[in-house]
Amino acid sequence: MDRKPKILVTVQQFADRETPELRPLEEAGFEILLNRRGRPLTEQELIDLLPGVFATLAGGEPYTARVFEHATDLRVVARFGVGYDQIDVPAATRHGVAVAMAFGTNHESVADYTLALMLALAVDLLAHHEQVKGGRWITDFHRGFWRATVGIVGLGRIGKAVARRCQGFETRTLAYDPVPDTIFARDHGVHLVPLDTLLREADIVTLHLPLAAETVRFINRDRLALMRPTAFLINTARGAIVDEEALAEALTAGRLAGAGLDAFTVEPPFGSPLLTLDRVIVSPHAAGSDERATAAMLMRCADSILAVARGEDPGPGLVLNPEVLTRERSPS
Repeated sequence: MDRKPKILVTVQQFADRETPELRPLEEAGFEILLNRRGRPLTEQELIDLLPGVFATLAGGEPYTARVFEHATDLRVVARFGVGYDQIDVPAATRHGVAVAMAFGTNHESVADYTLALMLALAVDLLAHHEQVKGGRWITDFHRGFWRATVGIVGLGRIGKAVARRCQGFETRTLAYDPVPDTIFARDHGVHLVPLDTLLREADIVTLHLPLAAETVRFINRDRLALMRPTAFLINTARGAIVDEEALAEALTAGRLAGAGLDAFTVEPPFGSPLLTLDRVIVSPHAAGSDERATAAMLMRCADSILAVARGEDPGPGLVLNPEVLTRERSPS
């Protein structure tokens, strides 16, 4: 009987994409299983697929305590991305499963996408596109982005990459971060300000916070009320950071000019009122997935899986629960 250990790639996009970055796993003797359902796996589907699986290359499917209870062969969850709000890390730790992240691989991609959303809203690009496609040739005035005031909420890797891009447009760049990098801010002309000041003064507010208990609905009704009615909100982080009901109300009432959203509390967000509103640009959580970032994340995941299989640490800070590495078992 074939006892080859398996790697389950749950990210559905890879069912139709060549993945040379994963060849080292095959060369090491692993069998690669793909998610061909065309959507994220449910909890039960994940449980059903995990027998004999040494590691998963994980997307946004739920890694609950129940999943880890049933996944007796699982030793690594290698996250294709940098967010882990869908993974019960304490449960993984209890069951000896290493949770490896692809930190430092997609921040430039997210920053590019963020800038694209900013520009599209600032120049009213979608409205102009729809007008011409609809047979109307109307040269409307638009706000523009040059020398706008940009407010960056969260000055980590992505926030810093956004700030660097904004320099080319001579923006006035404000930033809020609970643990600010004062040296970066000084060197890049970023003004560190309290959150309320940022919300009141920014023409565009862009969110780059991780999802944690303290950031759920971080941008709530009261904070949205601080923003200018001419301002735009960008979210390429996590959907639950924003109170989406309050955002829809503010946009509908004209208390906010528009939004660019790449993340939603429930994904896909079909049925959300945000999808029906003008001057709201939406996308399918794609900001971090340009070709270079995708290749880098795949290689990081493969390297982490191979390291754990050898009984090694994938690298400083890459495993959320490194204490499990000392009790890892080799694949059989």
